Amino acid sequence: MYLYEQKIVVIYRGEKMVSEEAKSARALGQAQGRTVSRYLNALDQSKPKRGRQRSPERMQARIAELPGEIAQAKPLKRVHLIQELMDLETELAKEEESVDISGIESEFIAIAAEYSGRKGISYAAWREVGVPASVLKAAGVARTRSTD
Repeated sequence: MYLYEQKIVVIYRGEKMVSEEAKSARALGQAQGRTVSRYLNALDQSKPKRGRQRSPERMQARIAELPGEIAQAKPLKRVHLIQELMDLETELAKEEESVDISGIESEFIAIAAEYSGRKGISYAAWREVGVPASVLKAAGVARTRSTD
């Protein structure tokens, strides 16, 4: 019987047997990775877009106007108006399905320090991808990283 990787994999009679400790560590790492991924995706989706922002009320008002304009428009103008209508409906749907980041953020705060330490992710790296300083502070991620 040989021990490899700090008692994680045990080879016995040619078969690999993973210890329960290793299985639970792997499951924890995967769960934390999913939490970090969900939080970063939510941050990315909630970033303000460049340019002038349209309010949902203005989009709905324009959607209400367009069918009348489409009915009276010449064919080339009609296709442009139809595309505008489709774009507005898509944009409005995206606005309505906006992500509630607070719940995901609290999950991230609970695991960020441990995940950062295990994966070697610095405060600066988190800030570079858009994680707010207040979130990192709440999570206990230090501004400087030791080089142990």
